[in-house]
Amino acid sequence: MFAREGYTSIIITLVFALIVGIGASYIGHWVRYVIYGALIVLAGLILYFFRDPDREITPGDGYVLSPADGKVVLIKEVEEEHYIQGPALQISIFLSLLDVHVNRLPISGKLEYLEYHPGDYLMAWDEQASELNERADFGIRNPKGGKVFFRQITGFLARRIVYHIKEGDELTAGQRFGMMKFGSRMDILVPAGTQINVSEGDKAWAGQTILATINA
Repeated sequence: MFAREGYTSIIITLVFALIVGIGASYIGHWVRYVIYGALIVLAGLILYFFRDPDREITPGDGYVLSPADGKVVLIKEVEEEHYIQGPALQISIFLSLLDVHVNRLPISGKLEYLEYHPGDYLMAWDEQASELNERADFGIRNPKGGKVFFRQITGFLARRIVYHIKEGDELTAGQRFGMMKFGSRMDILVPAGTQINVSEGDKAWAGQTILATINA
């Protein structure tokens, strides 16, 4: 299964490979096969990047699930001014080019906050990327009353953020909501005092890894 956000890129790449492959058929014997090999690798990489595997979503109303595959690179205390509006704990996940880039909702509830910010393209693991890079911010209020703030952040290679949700939507944890193309970062912020269930260096899986537990 492939991410719908990648259909255009996949089609363009495959058409390009087909045209170049046809042209290569008129070139000398060994060069032709080098080009064929390069085109196969290119097509394979694009298909691999836009893969979208089904997931068995971890149940639990109070769980904050990882919205992205990747490595937990940072856990720190911050002041969140946009949605939680107070002390918060930030968990940052870095997505490499090899990770699945389809994003899933971290928790069920109503989307109360959404803001898109154009910006720079610092390396995704740079702490300043959270505030300076192009990003989309989201805030969900869980039925238990807890607030969860999260953001898609572009990296040096990731130059496009895609999301399919809007303010007022009632959302379900684990539901696909968008993707970030070609390497990126996801920040998840929960109110101070929330139980954190991961450590820096852990591998996270979208819709399955429990990052935190919302207090009743």
